[in-house]
Amino acid sequence: MANEKKTERIVYSHFEKSSDIIHIEEQSSDISKIDKLLKSASKKGTGKGRPEFLITYNKNADLLIVIECKAEITKHESPNRDKFAEFAVDGVLLYASYLSKDFDVLAIAVSGETKQHLKVSHFLHLKNERKATEIFGDKLLSAQDYLDGYLKSPEKFRQDYNTLLEFTKKLNEKLHTYKILESQRSLLISCILVALEDDAFKTSYTKKTTPKSLADFLTKTVSEKLEEANISGKKLENLNIQFGFIKTDTSLSTKDKVLKELIDEIDENINQFIKTHEYFDVLGQLYIEFLRYANSDKGLGIVLTPPHITELFAELAQVNKNSIAFDNCTGTGGFLISAMKKMIEDAKGDTKKIAEIKSKQLLGVEYQAHIFALAVSNMYIHQDGKTNIMNGSCFEEDIINEVKSKKPTVGFLNPPYKSDKKNDTDELEFIFNNLESLVDGGTCVAIVPMQSALATSGKVLEYKKKLLDNHTLEAVLSMPDELFFNSKVGVVSCIMIFTAHKPHPKSKETYFGYYKNDGFVKRKIQGRIDAYGRWDAIKENWTSSYLNRKSKAGFSINRVVTPLDEWSAEAYMETDYSTITKEDFITTLLNYSTFLLSNRLTNQIQLNPFSDTEINLNIDKWELFELDKLFTITGSKTTPLLELEEYGKGKYSYVTTQATNNGVEGFYDFYTEEGNVLTVDSAVLGYCSYQPFNFSASDHVEKLIPTFEMNKYVAMFLVTIMNLEKYRYNYGRKCSQTRMKQISIKLPSKNGQPDFEYMENFIKSLSYSGSI
Repeated sequence: MANEKKTERIVYSHFEKSSDIIHIEEQSSDISKIDKLLKSASKKGTGKGRPEFLITYNKNADLLIVIECKAEITKHESPNRDKFAEFAVDGVLLYASYLSKDFDVLAIAVSGETKQHLKVSHFLHLKNERKATEIFGDKLLSAQDYLDGYLKSPEKFRQDYNTLLEFTKKLNEKLHTYKILESQRSLLISCILVALEDDAFKTSYTKKTTPKSLADFLTKTVSEKLEEANISGKKLENLNIQFGFIKTDTSLSTKDKVLKELIDEIDENINQFIKTHEYFDVLGQLYIEFLRYANSDKGLGIVLTPPHITELFAELAQVNKNSIAFDNCTGTGGFLISAMKKMIEDAKGDTKKIAEIKSKQLLGVEYQAHIFALAVSNMYIHQDGKTNIMNGSCFEEDIINEVKSKKPTVGFLNPPYKSDKKNDTDELEFIFNNLESLVDGGTCVAIVPMQSALATSGKVLEYKKKLLDNHTLEAVLSMPDELFFNSKVGVVSCIMIFTAHKPHPKSKETYFGYYKNDGFVKRKIQGRIDAYGRWDAIKENWTSSYLNRKSKAGFSINRVVTPLDEWSAEAYMETDYSTITKEDFITTLLNYSTFLLSNRLTNQIQLNPFSDTEINLNIDKWELFELDKLFTITGSKTTPLLELEEYGKGKYSYVTTQATNNGVEGFYDFYTEEGNVLTVDSAVLGYCSYQPFNFSASDHVEKLIPTFEMNKYVAMFLVTIMNLEKYRYNYGRKCSQTRMKQISIKLPSKNGQPDFEYMENFIKSLSYSGSI
């Protein structure tokens, strides 16, 4: 007969070995908060919950382990996890849902009566999260391993990172109250973090009796620590100048407790985060956050790369323990820190190699003095190659020679984006500079505005020619449109990957990836974040697809290109028609019917189809047809709204670039264009709509005049297909006539020609088709 006590004894004896760091309780707890949470957590729906074990840590009050045991392995987990009293997983997840109101809960389900046949499942349910996620493996671990795994888990990182962002917002408000300049706030924090690395400072800063003596002590400590790290001469002098404002700032150097309380808070909230989550560019993120809350988005200097993208760079470049990484536009050091993390992981605990990585294999150049100070501080905090960050222009001959002497194998950069197109250095010049510093066959990964990839004339074309004459373009990856949302910058960007000093072969296929969805979402306080933990899986897919050069409709394509071509997936990628369903066409019909009704062009909308005949949607036999063979693609005459108002209201629609109300902004007694055409917004997104009546148009409205007899049903089919092409267009790559003339769309075919009869009948079989 099954005996649950055997399972409990195995679990208890396992955890008892760690009694020096944990406290084990059975079925109830002496901790009132835990006991209160369990009062209504019964597995049977009424009364108190009584898990087998509750484990707390002596030195970490945030984490609580709850364990539920079952003797029989068949009682480990039910299909729907809703048999709380009968199954171990179901029961422990129920307890976790209650306990997570005040704790981070590690829920462990154990079944089986012998160590050899034990079944174990782990779930982490963080405080105030809606659900638990699976973690660890299927074996019991030591209490210390559970604690370490919890602290280093992606789930805990997201929680801690969100907490850090909330603290940053409050800290920024406080620094604003103290009238500390936006450009100095990150410098202040970096100075404090460097000082906190010194044990003597950490134990004695609270003993300083005046604000002035503490400010002097802080800056003196930092200067000494940087000097100990072999930073001297002009470099140290420049750093001392950057941090010098702390000694003269009114709030920091004269107001009682202001600086001391800042140090306390930064130690507790930021320094602790750095110690827990190593090799993360915290200072860069603080800089970005201060920029988000700044009154002026121009005042702080540069646009920093989000940390998940700096991680991606290290993966794409296949960084390893022997790589020598170089960033000629270092910023706060985000790329170097991500590279270091991957290099150290590859070193697998080899302390000698890790020391070599930190001291010799991370190179950077930063032009702006205050950003250079942040980079040096950042590298110091991570105890790495601080002496290999140079302050100056990456185009200076002395700096180029010094970098080349270190023989970097991997280059990273996010160059300054041009604000003055005539006078500012072009982004592609920075890429060329980086490549020229790498060893033969080295890999350069850069993120630049999409316009750099799209240019087919002018100065940028010459830079593209120069790059391909000397180096190989391996890949171009289109990035999410709002990647730099947290920096309050709207530039659409792409990643370019080159192999150094290998001229681009004429027959070489370049990989183009449509890497637009990184899983991040926007939140009011945190900005753009990985709220649902999707990034790790997406990063793995992106990286493997690039490394294996996979072509996939709607995601990637390999293509031979020249400098005269657009370097973007959007230009060449095949649309993924496998995702299209009847619902897409029904949505088009509903939107068009709603337009007719809301503008009193019809009296009612009915759900019923025009025809009761059921027609299947089978794309297997569809063929590609060139768009400019189906339509005459041309512009429309621009009519200013003020001019239309002179004609007054009427029956002719005024078509604009808006993607609502069928693109129509109003109706006037004037028209310039004949109806029964498709119109497309060429300003941005390429939104397509059907215009049955004569109309006038705003600027950036293109016409698709059919070269065949088109009725409204066929038009509804074609509008749906055309709107599948919107992914090709954004603020960096607008839907121009030229670009439309280069694409083909897939349509039902018959005898090698578009099957318009099928399109008409298919639309007539759908809901709302009787309303148009």
